[in-house]
Amino acid sequence: MQQRTNLASYNNDWYQPGSIFKRLTWMLVSGLFFKNGLFPFYGLKASLLRIFGAKVGKGLVIKPSVNIKYPWFLTIGDHCWIGEAVWIDNLAPVNIGNHVCLSQGAFLLCGNHNYSRTSFDLMLQPIVLEDGVWIGARSIVAPGVTAGDHAVLTAGSIATNSLQPYGIYQGNPAQLIKTRNITLNS
Repeated sequence: MQQRTNLASYNNDWYQPGSIFKRLTWMLVSGLFFKNGLFPFYGLKASLLRIFGAKVGKGLVIKPSVNIKYPWFLTIGDHCWIGEAVWIDNLAPVNIGNHVCLSQGAFLLCGNHNYSRTSFDLMLQPIVLEDGVWIGARSIVAPGVTAGDHAVLTAGSIATNSLQPYGIYQGNPAQLIKTRNITLNS
């Protein structure tokens, strides 16, 4: 006989991402300054992320309507761009290297559920985006993915496996389509 999912048995009490005060305070700050489409001030946003425990390098550009779950699980290198409506659902650590671009509507997802268990247990894995990575508009990066140095995930693609350095990936699931060649400005 096949077992059935029983969401009444779901229990993630083991997952404690921070005190309730810290999480509620972040929800308020996030709603006012990050998710709000009317607040464009990059420097203040970077400072607020640091106050809440994020490690943020210099030159961060962070557009309006960005959703960051837990900044204390976030590391961002120098000169990164985070576009409008990006969602960093970092239930686990997200490490973003230098010169990384997250285009509009990109979604970084660190959590999932174990569909093979009746209790649908929460599963967490970190995400790593190495230097020079570009995550295209409306793309999804799944739990446990590492995007190697200067990899590209094209618009609307879904990375369920790690991306090799300088690889350009497209589709669902994302497949390597070619190698990224970068030339000097003339």
